[in-house]
Amino acid sequence: MIKKNLIIILFFLLANCQLQESKNLHGINYLENRKNILIINKSNKNDVLKLLGNPHSKSINNENRWFYFERMITKGELHKLGRNVLKTNNILEVEFNKYGVLSSKKIYTKNDMKKIKLSKKVTENTVGQRSFLNSFLSSLKQKMYRNKRD
Repeated sequence: MIKKNLIIILFFLLANCQLQESKNLHGINYLENRKNILIINKSNKNDVLKLLGNPHSKSINNENRWFYFERMITKGELHKLGRNVLKTNNILEVEFNKYGVLSSKKIYTKNDMKKIKLSKKVTENTVGQRSFLNSFLSSLKQKMYRNKRD
């Protein structure tokens, strides 16, 4: 009887164990492998759209520069206490010439992202600041509602 109970408990414990790690994917899977299929000066926009789909982002200055993303987050091991860990973070940049033929392709990995230096300058937000008239009218509004309650 005890052996049967022990086997049943052991079965339920082992049934809940995962053999594969849990992954949270965003973007296109296996972006680096797909980049190798694209051939410079031979592939065109239609080939890229067929292989990768619509771009996640296009350059502001250049409509012929497209960006594709791949991001994989997994659960950390025991020493990370199960927190999310960034496993892969790849960005593929493809650029076309004026005829729509692939002229360059670059992939940026997680290690390349660490080398990017960000500016320390701070921009001031003037949109969030209220004008003198707006602040004056809101203070009048508050005084009016305060006098109504009294």
